[in-house]
Amino acid sequence: MKALILAAGYATRLYPLTLTQPKPLLPVAGRPMVDYVLDNLVPVGGIDRVYVVTNAKFDGHFARWSDEYRKRMDAGFEFTIVSDGSTDDTNKLGAIGDLHLVLEREKVDDDLIVVAGDNLFSEPLVGFGDVCRSRRAPVIGTYDVGSLDLARKYSTVDLAEDGRIVSFIEKPPHPTTTRVGIALYYYPRETLPLIRQYIREGNNPDQPGRLVQWMCSRTPFYSWPVPGLWFDIGSKETLEEADRIFAET
Repeated sequence: MKALILAAGYATRLYPLTLTQPKPLLPVAGRPMVDYVLDNLVPVGGIDRVYVVTNAKFDGHFARWSDEYRKRMDAGFEFTIVSDGSTDDTNKLGAIGDLHLVLEREKVDDDLIVVAGDNLFSEPLVGFGDVCRSRRAPVIGTYDVGSLDLARKYSTVDLAEDGRIVSFIEKPPHPTTTRVGIALYYYPRETLPLIRQYIREGNNPDQPGRLVQWMCSRTPFYSWPVPGLWFDIGSKETLEEADRIFAET
């Protein structure tokens, strides 16, 4: 199994913090936030390579971080840092474009977990790995944000009794559920051609939820409820809140 960390954004809402440092490497409780992403992903088991897709501005930052992480944690996998060649928001490829780039450039032909580098989890993702292996179908992590107003910022998910997605709406103006899809995905090897098809057809290459919305009408796509706390670090306020909570644990 392979894992892909999406880390090519420029996080302009966090300026000036992200002018010289990529958002996933900003400190939370004294450690880069992407450390927590990977710490909780590793217990899934079976991951032999982690791809980090970033931009031309910060690829060196992630190369140094990955060397340090591997030595410090004695990681049982290798890192590959992939630059998408972008230099700012005007020429970025978008999250799905970056995913497709890694598939093509690295010739990925294996089960793949995709996670955003700014998603913080408080608990290991062991259960996610169990569901992915048992389903052998695409899976997305979901989380109850507890507010219809907040759900507007994300993708809302309606589920069948067996956890299959029956409705997935990107940034709904009038959400009817507080359960949202988050940037944690599993794509079994057999479904990777659908990602290539999505790009080939000229669909929007940004916002990874759009790929889920497109794909769930073509193949069964399942949900896994993320346990514990989840933070989507999109502002200084959420960064400060995560820093405080993780410092207390």
